[in-house]
Amino acid sequence: MIAPCLKAGGTIGICSPSHIPLYEAAPGQEVKPSREYKNIISEMERQGFRVVTGENLYKDTWGYLASDTERAADLNQLAADSSVDLILFGGGEAGNELLPYVDFDLFRQHPKRMCSYSDGTTLLNAVWALTGLETYYGQNPVCFTEPTEYNRHHFQGHILSDDMTVHEKNSSWRALTPGKAEGVLVGGYTTNFCLLLGTKYFPVDLNEPHVLFLEDHEKFGGENHISAVLGHIEQSDFMKSCTGLLFGNFSDEPRPQLYARLQVLGERHHIPVVYCDDFGHGENHAILPIGRRAELDAEQAVLRYL
Repeated sequence: MIAPCLKAGGTIGICSPSHIPLYEAAPGQEVKPSREYKNIISEMERQGFRVVTGENLYKDTWGYLASDTERAADLNQLAADSSVDLILFGGGEAGNELLPYVDFDLFRQHPKRMCSYSDGTTLLNAVWALTGLETYYGQNPVCFTEPTEYNRHHFQGHILSDDMTVHEKNSSWRALTPGKAEGVLVGGYTTNFCLLLGTKYFPVDLNEPHVLFLEDHEKFGGENHISAVLGHIEQSDFMKSCTGLLFGNFSDEPRPQLYARLQVLGERHHIPVVYCDDFGHGENHAILPIGRRAELDAEQAVLRYL
């Protein structure tokens, strides 16, 4: 199931499942809404979009986050709002806490586009797996105030339209193991994808082939961290359905140890593995549609949507 595109003058819903959009305030002073989010909303409105925010967007009930039920209520609010065309939110930590409180039926009843990245991995994959609604990995609200031509092009090709039938690159692709892979595209940030595996919130059909995309960044951990999470994925039942892997930006500098570990995975499981810098926590924020059937061709360095 593919939701309608976000049209010119359409409505964007903003919530924050994984971080607090607040100013820091001195003790005893009122905490005020984030200037960053005010700028984001102003830019969205300048571009002609209407903006709806979750009622608990600026709360810090738990000190480090709004409560799990408050954050889930915001997501449910935007999902139920038939005027909202796109739900857009950023990363952080603890988005997986929302899963028991999300009303997934709302996404079936009011299908709409949903885009995030990083910690948003958990919710994006769960919504697709439980409803069949395609979701979109790669961009967050900040992309409106820190735009690049490449990121705008992907937003146009996947959110404002369905024109991007072949992934458009902005980096050199490194084929670490050869071959072609076909299957349903799933994935995101490595740790969050691991947290979903084996849970009732990611009931994937293991008889269905899957093309996996993953990303992580050196600021969160080194090659040993990547090796551990890859090991977890390899030990999961999901790996039996994985036909290929596309790994996104980890560092602006060459990381031969990472490439070697990814190559081991590809050779061990006889699947093509490719590294690129098109998506992740770097400058490039390409969008990848979760739930879309795709073909990864390592030799030709191309990802086609089928």
